Order: sequence, then structure tokens, then C-alpha cells
Amino acid sequence: MKKLLLTACLFSGALCGWAQQGFGGFGGFQQQTKLETSQEWKDVNYVGDDQAYHTCDIYLPKKEAKSYPVVIHIYGSAWFSNNSKGAADLGTIVKALLDAGYAVVCPNHRSSMDAKWPAQIHDIRAVIRFVRGEAKKYKFDPSFIATSGFSSGGHLASTAATTSGTKQTKVGTVDIDLEGNLGAYTKELSTVNAACDWSGPVDLTAMDCGEGMKMGENSPEDVLLDSKITKEPDKYKSLSATYYVDKNDPPVIIFHGEKDNVVPCCQGRMFFEKLQDAGVKTEATFVPEGGHGMGMYSAENLQKMVRFLDEVRTKK
Repeated sequence: MKKLLLTACLFSGALCGWAQQGFGGFGGFQQQTKLETSQEWKDVNYVGDDQAYHTCDIYLPKKEAKSYPVVIHIYGSAWFSNNSKGAADLGTIVKALLDAGYAVVCPNHRSSMDAKWPAQIHDIRAVIRFVRGEAKKYKFDPSFIATSGFSSGGHLASTAATTSGTKQTKVGTVDIDLEGNLGAYTKELSTVNAACDWSGPVDLTAMDCGEGMKMGENSPEDVLLDSKITKEPDKYKSLSATYYVDKNDPPVIIFHGEKDNVVPCCQGRMFFEKLQDAGVKTEATFVPEGGHGMGMYSAENLQKMVRFLDEVRTKK
């Protein structure tokens, strides 16, 4: 128990330090900037409780329109942060999406210290349903909703996509509820139309697939599941976006750095191959000098993301 708490404290401390220095999430440099928007809402509670971890920030593009396609962008934190929406790649991914005409919703979610898996995907599903339920108020176009995220946010964005339309299933010995019942809009759909995975850990049964940071006795996924892979391997499968891949999944675009020392690049490659094998529309960019966020947000990569989403949206 002492080791687990020490691990959590170390990660929490690192996150605070990164945030102060312009780092956002777990290891990635975030260029912070004032966004050009037509409207913004901060700290909107998407569940209807009084918890900060159930709030989101909403940004509408500077160019006004009757409604906007929506991207829900999720910060990275190794699942240790419950309040990092203000550092969710605002100057890079969020800015590029706003400039391209997308409304962006940046949510908080429960950390691994607040609740164990699958609470985090329940939160993201609640955000998706909130977007549909509040579409008129916030000028959302619910015919196109995508998820996006960096690092653990990429994991949640990817899992929301590969489990899209699946509310409950069995993973080996584990019965898993992927939907939850949070918020006022439980009758709304929680499906998504596309996903963007930026450096996400997507197969938590194979985090040693390449060279990466040594996590010690308790890895972030161990803390999230309150378990060990040698003890309960099916729990780790249930946490893995790759496990749920099938031909009905929405399109997914993947970005991963080949020099990522936190989430090894083989994670992105495995995901890409799984999606290809299943016949899912997918693209992948593996950046030779890219690290865990470092060197990933080039204008070219941001344009690739926008082009991919535009193509999916216009060909629906």
C-alpha cells in the first residue's frame, strides 16, 4: 500500500510540475495560448453533480455557424489527474480543431485514485451523451462527434471508439459495464463517429512491447485496476482498446513517436495493424524523432488530423 501511494504521489507531483512549466498530461510539451473563439463555457458539469472531475470546458470556433461538428479532446495524465482539462493540448490540437471549424469539449474525468476502471470510460460516455442532450444550447451538431486524446486521454478516446455501440460485454472472466448511468441524458446514444489517438497506451497487456519508462512495482494501469496482470489478466484485456476492435468500429487516426519512452511506439503500431486487419478505416503516422508529446504536434500532423476528420465527416 505504501508503494502504491508513493507511486501516485510521484506521478501527481510530476503532473503539477509539468503543468507549471507548460507541460500538459503525462510527458508531453503543451504550447499554451489564448484561443480565438466565438464563445466559451468553463467548468460546465456534464453529470449534474457538484464534482470538479465531472466538469468540462467548451470552445466554439471564432467563425460563427448555426452548428458545429464536435471533438471531445481528453488530456493525458496516466489516469492520475482528475482536473487537467485546462492543459488539454490547447495551443496545438484544440487550436487546430477550432481553426478548422470544430467545436471542442475538454472534459475532466475521475482519476485512478477517485475510482477504478471502468469509471473513466463511464465519464467519457457521459460527456458524449451530454453533447447530444445539450446540442441545441451549445450549437453542437450531434451528427458528428469524435473523441481525441493524448496518452491516457488517447487510451480513453480510442476505447470510446472501439467500444462504440457496446454497452456491456464479457472479457474472459470479467463482466464489464462500458456505459454507466451518469447524468441526465442516459437515453442518448454514446456512439462516436471517429477517434484520434495521440500516443495512447491501447494494449495494457503488452506495455513491455518496446523500450519504455520503468514503472516500478506499481504501474499506472496497476493502480487503475487495483491489480496485477499476473493475477487478473482479463482485467487488463478489459482496459485495452485493441481487445474490442471489430469491423463496425468508427475510423481511427493514430499518431505515435518512435522515440516515445513512456508509451512505446509498438502500442500504436499494434493498434494500427488490428484496425487494418478488421477492415476499419484507419491512418497512422509514426514520427521518427517523436517522443511522448515532444515533436508530435507539427503543422503537418495537425493538418493530417483535421483532413482525416473532415473526410470522415463529409463521407458519412
